[in-house]
Amino acid sequence: MTPRLTLINRDYTRLWFGQAVSSVGDAVFSTTLVLWVATVLAKDETWAPVAVSGVLMASSAAVLVIGPLAGVFVDRWDKRGTMLLSEAVRGGLVALLTVVSLLPVDALPAGVWLGLVYATVLLLHAAGQFFSPARFAILADLVTGDADRARAAGIAQATGETAWIIGPPLAAPLLFTAGLQWALLFNALSYAVSYVAIRSIGVRTPTPAPTPADGEDSTSKPAGRGKGALGREFMDGLRFFARSRFLVALLLLAVIGQFGIGALSTLNVFFTTDNLHADAHLYGYIGMAMGVGGITGALCAGRVVQWFGARRSTWISLLVSGVLLVAYSRQSSFLGGIALLFVFTVPLTVLNTAMAPLLLAAAPPEYRGRVMAVFYPVTKLASMLSAVLSGWLAGSVLHDLAGSVGGIRFGPIDTIFAVSGLIVVLSGVYAWIALPGTEKAGRPPHHERRSSE
Repeated sequence: MTPRLTLINRDYTRLWFGQAVSSVGDAVFSTTLVLWVATVLAKDETWAPVAVSGVLMASSAAVLVIGPLAGVFVDRWDKRGTMLLSEAVRGGLVALLTVVSLLPVDALPAGVWLGLVYATVLLLHAAGQFFSPARFAILADLVTGDADRARAAGIAQATGETAWIIGPPLAAPLLFTAGLQWALLFNALSYAVSYVAIRSIGVRTPTPAPTPADGEDSTSKPAGRGKGALGREFMDGLRFFARSRFLVALLLLAVIGQFGIGALSTLNVFFTTDNLHADAHLYGYIGMAMGVGGITGALCAGRVVQWFGARRSTWISLLVSGVLLVAYSRQSSFLGGIALLFVFTVPLTVLNTAMAPLLLAAAPPEYRGRVMAVFYPVTKLASMLSAVLSGWLAGSVLHDLAGSVGGIRFGPIDTIFAVSGLIVVLSGVYAWIALPGTEKAGRPPHHERRSSE
């Protein structure tokens, strides 16, 4: 019998394959839109940077506005059906934009084109806010055990990193040789592949009963599904999250980690040219080093969690990442900086992977959608605030900072990186002390449990 390539199990392999194709499509789509807006629609215009930033703002707005409420519906609905509907909606949106893109650029005013692009990106990411928590919830049914769940999260991260290595190089040739519509069609077809893969998964999750509000008898008639019920279920999710010491600790770790590490995304290009004394055209190798480090860490994460456990892997990864970030801030050579960034990204990816089984253990089935609908937007907001704060500090308050202590010279950017690393180290110490055991972390209070329990 010919052996089949299987990742963990058959259903997870099918889910992974669909997401792998879809992730490459998303990378091509995102890169294509940015290139098209910057080099075609807004070519030689002073407002081009603002137009490009609008694409990023549209995606962030969907996460922050739609994300928290999406979890309520995900907890109500069949998870597999939610994923299928999301892929159908996203494929349809991209297909519609593909048809419109057949028009010449001058057929519509630039403002109309931008409105169509922004609306499509906003709606795509809005649908994604239903897909992500549904996928998180169904993963708990497809994969069991901390080691396998960490392995699944690691495979997903490695796949995502690989997609962003493959996708952008495909986007430019598709755009400039074949045209915008072909790059968009590629993404639409990737959603169709994902839809077929998800439909082939054998698991079917039952639609959970609505969770009772505080003071409500769990054996009474189920609440309605109107606006009042939506508000109650949303608040129930927030209360459950707030009462879970384990979930609050994980969220604080993620937020602190984003504040500590988010400065890299904003300031690393300036650190490369000023501190590492490298030409700007070499900056791409910085991203490549982090991408390879992310893939390496993701592939190793399952074994690390199996050896040390998810909780211990979390605080060890934080401590190691923080120390390596401080070491990176002191680099003055390009090759040394690349090497340290590669090593730094490995434990950072292990950290993100180790948190997946902890979140799955902490969230009972009836709350998984709402738990992730709190976790994702808050960490996204922390990342955005970190980027804004670090840029503001480097450009204003610390702009003229220069000096030396014990023969060690420091400036604004390396100081921000060093402080960021220390923040990550402190979060590792906090994780060591604050994270309780996982065996009872995820149970809701008695009066919030479903009557079927």
